[in-house]
Amino acid sequence: MKLRNPLITISLGFSIVAALTVASCNDEDKSNYFSFDENNMKPLYQATEKLDLTLLNNENKTIDSVAYFIDDKKVSSVKGNGKFTLDLSGKKLGYQNLKALVYFEGDTVSAKTRIEVASGITPKLLKYTVVNTYDHDVNAFTEGLEFYRDTLIESTGTPEGYKGYFAKIDYKTGKTIKRVDLDPQYFGEGITIINGKIYQLTWQNLTGFIYDANTLKKIKSFTYDKKVEGWGMTNDGKNIYHSDGTEKIWTMDPETQKLTDFINVYTNDSKIKAVNELEWVNGKIYGNIWQKDAIAVINPKTGAVEGVLDLSALRAKVTNKEAEVLNGIAYNKKTNTLFVTGKNWNKMFEIKVTE
Repeated sequence: MKLRNPLITISLGFSIVAALTVASCNDEDKSNYFSFDENNMKPLYQATEKLDLTLLNNENKTIDSVAYFIDDKKVSSVKGNGKFTLDLSGKKLGYQNLKALVYFEGDTVSAKTRIEVASGITPKLLKYTVVNTYDHDVNAFTEGLEFYRDTLIESTGTPEGYKGYFAKIDYKTGKTIKRVDLDPQYFGEGITIINGKIYQLTWQNLTGFIYDANTLKKIKSFTYDKKVEGWGMTNDGKNIYHSDGTEKIWTMDPETQKLTDFINVYTNDSKIKAVNELEWVNGKIYGNIWQKDAIAVINPKTGAVEGVLDLSALRAKVTNKEAEVLNGIAYNKKTNTLFVTGKNWNKMFEIKVTE
């Protein structure tokens, strides 16, 4: 057996450790060469503002140029350490990751920060009048509500003591015309009807279902392609919109059921943290706000909240003591009215909305 020279081994060990230490220090030093000047940055910007970005040159290096990126998409470059003005108009609402790629002295280092962008629109407070009041099943833990032709389709969840289902409803009497029960493992959520098919979400199962809108026969199930929760649904005749309990509303391709894009829902000063049941009304998305007896009128392209409908006065008319939050919006195109109700409400209201 050949013995190793311990001195050589120790020497090599020190050399390797020293090399790694130097490399680590160099990497660490480089990462601190440049940083965004955050002293004048605000915690929240509006989409109508412009933001002046500058870099702190902490080691007084000679900068050749700087390339700026938003969410890894290049937006501009400047010579030296010149000021860059970022116009937030048209930028996606929500958190934006900013990166500066700094070219200096034959080397390249990146600096990162992020900003939050809110809407530049102050929401209007909308008004309404009650047109009709109808009976509603107090056992219905309402999650989705939508008209198909002249028939109301309602989807319910499955909290303890209740059985989830979706059904065709005679809204004038509150009676069920035809009902499809869910397997107990699924907590039913929002629904929407497009191309003669009913699409239904479940809460945390990452599973949705598609049914024939006329017969209510199940066509198929599908798996969400992203790990999100299922909350509300609506459609514009081409795309489906899917809320997930956060400020996001996803765009879904009805043919593939893939989530292709999203908007973040914001007012002019904050995000809407839990968008719930959705309805498409004259080019806008009307969204219930979870734990609020209110509806947000949302621009589907930007996520900006353009109006708010306070329905707390309707909640006060509900006599069922176990009634929970407002949830359920169905738009009747023929009458240009909204039908609204809530989880375990004993009433459904038909209302006319005005500015």
